[in-house]
Amino acid sequence: MHVIYGGTFDPIHHGHLRLAIELKERLGVSEVSLVPCHIPPHRGSTDASSAQRLDLLRLAVADEPGLVVDDRELARSGASYTADTLRQLREQLGEHEPLVMVVGTDAFAGFDRWREWEKIPQLAHVVVVKRPGPALEPLGVPAKLLQERGVSSADQLHSAPGGYCLELDPPLLDISATGIRERILSGRSPRYLLPDPVWQEIRRLGLYGACPDENF
Repeated sequence: MHVIYGGTFDPIHHGHLRLAIELKERLGVSEVSLVPCHIPPHRGSTDASSAQRLDLLRLAVADEPGLVVDDRELARSGASYTADTLRQLREQLGEHEPLVMVVGTDAFAGFDRWREWEKIPQLAHVVVVKRPGPALEPLGVPAKLLQERGVSSADQLHSAPGGYCLELDPPLLDISATGIRERILSGRSPRYLLPDPVWQEIRRLGLYGACPDENF
């Protein structure tokens, strides 16, 4: 089973990494692929370039063999649409290999506004990670998808190439990329919120308003 966990990762931090490990263990796979978005279609531009975010992500997972980086969205021009990524992966994996995409409840709440959203369950399983915040609108399309396609066990995802939805409620670290960017911009240290090699590279490049000369 192939599992992808996408995002802007602006920057990658321990919350992202811990969730990826939880996914690997709970879904019973040997690897989780982190897929950095090139141009996010549902938010403004990122603070770091796609190439810089990719480099930070590679630094973050360098010592963890269970986490790998998939840069396919950076190789495509234009906005990064999930359906395009899944279609490309399906062609690569074949029609029988189980394929899983991971999304948080906050993003899944707008699932029916994604481009070609109806085709996504045909291409892959959808794992919805519960996040703090409002519940899904009971009569909305995302909630109906969970009801109609929902399964109770990760084992069921291994039995089909796609089409199922699974909700997971793993422990989440209360860390946000927005908070890290704000902390760096205000001259405060983000250390222990993200891997040290990532923080060192952010300082070296002066990303997010970091001052390379500061000694945190």
